[in-house]
Amino acid sequence: MQPLVAAPTGAFLVYRAWSRKSLTPAGIAAAVATATIHAIHPWSVFFALLVVFYLGGTTVTKVKHDVKARLTLSASGSSGGEGPRTHIQVLANSFVASFLILLHAWHLASQEQTGTGLKCWPWGGDALVVGIVANYAAVAADTFSSELGILSRGRPRLITSVRFRQVPPGTNGGITLYGTLAGLLGSFTIALTSVLLLPFCGTKSLADHVPAELRGLQGGVAWGIKEKTVWVVAITIWGGLGSLLDSFLGGWLQASVVDIRTGKIVEGMGGRKVLIHPTGPSSMQFSNTAKMRALLSRSGNVADSVERVSGEDVPEGKRGDDVGNPRLDRKSQRQRSGQKSEKQIPELGFVGQRHERRPSRQIESGVELLDNNAVNALMALTMSIGGIVITAWYWGIPLGGVIEL
Repeated sequence: MQPLVAAPTGAFLVYRAWSRKSLTPAGIAAAVATATIHAIHPWSVFFALLVVFYLGGTTVTKVKHDVKARLTLSASGSSGGEGPRTHIQVLANSFVASFLILLHAWHLASQEQTGTGLKCWPWGGDALVVGIVANYAAVAADTFSSELGILSRGRPRLITSVRFRQVPPGTNGGITLYGTLAGLLGSFTIALTSVLLLPFCGTKSLADHVPAELRGLQGGVAWGIKEKTVWVVAITIWGGLGSLLDSFLGGWLQASVVDIRTGKIVEGMGGRKVLIHPTGPSSMQFSNTAKMRALLSRSGNVADSVERVSGEDVPEGKRGDDVGNPRLDRKSQRQRSGQKSEKQIPELGFVGQRHERRPSRQIESGVELLDNNAVNALMALTMSIGGIVITAWYWGIPLGGVIEL
């Protein structure tokens, strides 16, 4: 790609991400590295796909952000809604495409050295291109579906449930018709960008090749209106399927945690897992109790031990031998013990009395195997590789020849 175009465009995107706080500092660094890889490729289409995905994703994230924030909760205890995306989230969406772009750039360079390459992309030719476009169609569909589908008036239904039971908005694996259509819109933006910028081989560009007069659907290698229409439809549908695959994977392999007080889904910050602290021998509650008992048994100053473990202050004059003294002001004892009788710790998932805290969160669906970032990366990888394999089969390309350099 031309540096005169890539450099100012990249600088604009960095400024936009910084000014709107759509990416964290580490996320901006990851985005710059990703954009550099895309700009290295001689074709401008892949850099454009990255730009369209970023602009579209950040735009739908801001749509009715205040409304979406009230539908879910953050793991920190505040209102929900998507915050600045981290470097992990950036790489989860773009790593597969970046790798394929480097591979394809190497492939083109090798062909240029041997003089066997074309200046355009023929029908039935390079399947790596399909994998790159499929990646962005899938992640764009997933982003549009997640950010707009949550605004659906109807409650989502769990795609992994036999009865498609209703679940709270924001549940992993929850789908709505509105969200599915929004996903198709997202993949369509990628399909449209690709059909406008990909260097398709036409009959004129293939004048020296046989059969140059035949288009792809007629047994030739040239791209005509019909072939490009098929391309747009296929990429749009494939991206929409990627969004559904992400829902399946999220519903099965990612735990959706619900706050039992409000019935709202708790979202992990930066796409990470939401912490749940169950009661039992392995819980934090049991661990702290054990530490307190150990300190009390070893220390001669009981009040100091309690202070170190519980974090509560013991007033001057009430330490050491004063503890347990019958002459101690019992009223002040009750005041000190009751000043924090009700304590809520959102980030740890406990509510209630200090001596009998109970979990405020429970798993709505799925298992705690993957976080949201891992699910996105797995979906992107599956749709990219799947697109390459299906294209190679349809075009009759041996799988070994897909990455032959």
